[in-house]
Amino acid sequence: MTKENENSTNKELPLEQREELLSVLKARFEKHMNRHEGLEWAQIQAKLEANPEKLWSLNEMENTGGEPDVVGHDEKKDEYIFYDCVAESPKGRRSVCYDREALESRKKHKPENSAMDLATTMGIELLTEEEYRTLQKLGNFDLKTSSWVRTPDAIRKLGGALFCDRRYDHIFLYHNGADSYYAARGFRGSLRV
Repeated sequence: MTKENENSTNKELPLEQREELLSVLKARFEKHMNRHEGLEWAQIQAKLEANPEKLWSLNEMENTGGEPDVVGHDEKKDEYIFYDCVAESPKGRRSVCYDREALESRKKHKPENSAMDLATTMGIELLTEEEYRTLQKLGNFDLKTSSWVRTPDAIRKLGGALFCDRRYDHIFLYHNGADSYYAARGFRGSLRV
């Protein structure tokens, strides 16, 4: 097994890659202070360094075009919350149906993956509708794309799934068949550290 494969199995980044990612995250944190007023980078970095598997997940978010950034702090759990903050749905996570069941139900023209499977592999969660709306308070996201959001079981059991976007200066929640996929629809993730 190569060192690279060994590290991806262990979900731990090599030192150089870890330092590079921390530098990128710090620069983004400092550039967008409106997303996390009152939070200090040094405390966040200490948490990240103590949780290498979370750094691995953030690297996956970064590599798929998500531009993860801190959007809050859960004081009860003492966890920092990261969301994908890229302007449009992450390029490396588009053209996916909602979940494994939807993927397997397609007879023709199957996408390569599903949003739920990809999120699980990356160690992140799809944003909920509420989290998506919180993200939109921090900027204008998905003006040309859309993003799958976690779908309630009652809707999913009937074959549907939910997605959101921002049009006409409003946030819209829509439904579609869970097996649908489009070049302009991906998903945004969240990670707690």
